[in-house]
Amino acid sequence: MAHFAKISETNEVLRVDVVNDSDILNADGVEDESVGQAYLETHSNWPAHLWIQTSYNTHRNAHNSGDNTKALRGNSAATGYTWDEDDQIFWPPKPYASWIKDLTTAYWKSPIGDAPALTTEQESQNTADTHAWYYAWNEANTTWDLTDALA
Repeated sequence: MAHFAKISETNEVLRVDVVNDSDILNADGVEDESVGQAYLETHSNWPAHLWIQTSYNTHRNAHNSGDNTKALRGNSAATGYTWDEDDQIFWPPKPYASWIKDLTTAYWKSPIGDAPALTTEQESQNTADTHAWYYAWNEANTTWDLTDALA
């Protein structure tokens, strides 16, 4: 089964439809996105150029099979995602205003990078159920703040 994202004129993903493989094959029997787009335009009354093929098995530029040559368009499209035509990536909603696109992972990252790693002491306290340390993003200060979920 093939998956296609129906997008708006402003590139917002409105929904994702499933199409039979046989409906996206060209005359040579090869899967062809444009054939699927034409099929969807005919059967949905939505312009062909606003249907973009997506891979249900792709997330953060990786394919579930482990064969990343099969990864398609960064992420599996979902309602509320945005289609980035220039980079050919479906982007999930931006988690924080300050976060930026990471084209390598097809995901958002903080402007200062990943959260720091917990210390060995913090990790041992987490396993002892005395604390639940983790780093939470603080948008107001654009910092990673050490937080204890059990406090």
